[in-house]
Amino acid sequence: MPEPNIMKTEASRLIEIFSSLQGEGKYLGYRQIFIRLPGCNLNCSYCDTPLKAAQLCQVEDAPGSSCFKGLPQPVSINQLCGLATDWCRLLPGAHHSFSITGGEPLLQPQLLENWLPKLREILPVHLETNGTLPEALQSLLPDIDHICMDIKLPSATGLKPLWDTHSRFLKMAAATELTVKIVVSDITTDQEIIRACSLVADVDDKIPLFIQPVTGSDGKVAVESGRLLRWQALAARLLPKVRVVPQMHKMLEVL
Repeated sequence: MPEPNIMKTEASRLIEIFSSLQGEGKYLGYRQIFIRLPGCNLNCSYCDTPLKAAQLCQVEDAPGSSCFKGLPQPVSINQLCGLATDWCRLLPGAHHSFSITGGEPLLQPQLLENWLPKLREILPVHLETNGTLPEALQSLLPDIDHICMDIKLPSATGLKPLWDTHSRFLKMAAATELTVKIVVSDITTDQEIIRACSLVADVDDKIPLFIQPVTGSDGKVAVESGRLLRWQALAARLLPKVRVVPQMHKMLEVL
């Protein structure tokens, strides 16, 4: 069956929509409505997130049920707002915010420019991003309540260094409430930690930093604790708000 003729800024192919606990960063433990957009401009070695939208968007049958049903693509903003409104009525006060995640959501700036003001009428908007598309972010800032950006360390991602791009993104994202996350592996170097923290400190040393160790295939932290303690100490020389937090949603075995 052909897809409905809907403007690209009104509808999009999505990967999944679900209600769960945030397992990373500043909003750790808060319940959010997650909206996962497809596609990414990077290919990090540790990534285990689905990046391609299927024929049907997977939507929780009821918030927190972990039981999914297929919703025909593309998903319209009216469908999304209706679903979120229903979930908020069903569980009043339970949801803290939307988590706009991916993939990399900023690959679709025109869509988000249309969607975010409407979503924000229901709940605050939390954007999760790899921090590499500053030009796409600029027009969206008025409709974002919080940004959690990654600084991608070459040792953990297997990618080329992105320091200059991250620096430009940091300067722009600092106009809103911002936290920074760096994923570390067992081959991360002290020099990478220092450089990442220097980037943040050059913009605002009050920005909270989260050091997140890679999760192994067994679901456990894959970095030795002594290294995490050393990196926290190195980071704390430059930034006063440094926390080491693993992916708690995996340890809690929630979505």
